[in-house]
Amino acid sequence: MTAYLQTHFRYSTMNSWNGADSYAHNLKIYKLGLCSEIEDKLYDLLSFQEFFDSLRELMDDFASRHQYRWQVGMNGRSGGYLVLYEGELRPTGYLSFCTRCGQRNYRKVEETGNICGKCGRPARVNYRQTPMQAVTFPGRGVDMDEDFDEWSLEDLRDRVRLVQDFDRLADEMVAQAIQFAKNYSIEEVEVCVPQTQRVLVANR
Repeated sequence: MTAYLQTHFRYSTMNSWNGADSYAHNLKIYKLGLCSEIEDKLYDLLSFQEFFDSLRELMDDFASRHQYRWQVGMNGRSGGYLVLYEGELRPTGYLSFCTRCGQRNYRKVEETGNICGKCGRPARVNYRQTPMQAVTFPGRGVDMDEDFDEWSLEDLRDRVRLVQDFDRLADEMVAQAIQFAKNYSIEEVEVCVPQTQRVLVANR
């Protein structure tokens, strides 16, 4: 287990000058060992938000499984490295919201009334539970120069399980990308975009 953790590929969590690194995977397309047809298709897919959304969903599922204490992100000059980050959930501080337009407020309805300051509708209600937001700590390193011989067997197993789940995520993201490349084709279509123009109209 210690050899597995000590020899795992690592990458910077922020910038190389920051000196912090963590467990990582090189997911650059040309490093995946794929056939040229799939490679070319993946490069084309990089310009589509739907492609990134499908991968982001897998990353979000990973964070959720670990109660957002552990999260992942893409790092590197071209965003080609999947990196394991520490994080947490924090209260947003919002206490109420508008059911019509979604505007959120840091004060309760009892304090300011139920009129929304954005849309003007009497539709503000209090949150039943304080909404939370995920916070990531990109400046922190994970297990840098750690002496695993001093860890308990239970702690060591927990860390191995975490990193193995991280490894599975990398495999799932590659598999998802390949499936996307195989199941979708890119076509060019003409889209008419309405424009507002000024024109001269004779007075009546």
